[in-house]
Amino acid sequence: MIKSVDSINIKKNKNTWYMFALSLLILDQVTKYFVVLLLPLHGSTDVSYFFNIVHFRNEGAAFSLFADAGGWQRYFFACVASITSLWLIFMINKSQSMRELLGFSFVLGGALGNLSDRLLRGNVVDFLDFYWKGSHWPAFNFADVTIICGICLLISLIALPNSKVVTITEYRAREQ
Repeated sequence: MIKSVDSINIKKNKNTWYMFALSLLILDQVTKYFVVLLLPLHGSTDVSYFFNIVHFRNEGAAFSLFADAGGWQRYFFACVASITSLWLIFMINKSQSMRELLGFSFVLGGALGNLSDRLLRGNVVDFLDFYWKGSHWPAFNFADVTIICGICLLISLIALPNSKVVTITEYRAREQ
């Protein structure tokens, strides 16, 4: 039987998953850096008929929940993100499933991206603004996207427990 790349190397080398999460964190921070550098606060650049790049600051949680809570939320959400990140590191060390490792790494990279904002800026930079006919979805950032991707992967494990991700090596072996 031909062993796939993921069963030989990737699952065993947890550093791969930490590096992936770190790369997501860096990409998130670089995108936010350029938004802060190039757009004034509350500025907007039209990209298409349904998408803008904006510069907003979110002191609350998702959809700006608790944004006007008086300042305690910065420390509360930083603690939640720190505890979640530690739990995700534990789960990456424990996991043997490729989808679990990928899902946990996506969430970890995003959680660390938003945690970095809270610790460095006191708020989270949001810049992706999607809308349709004047109705805007709340602005979000790359870290939020990675968190959602990771959560979707982890939900797929529950919703589709017996499905198997076929690697390129396995696919090629089946063709022969």
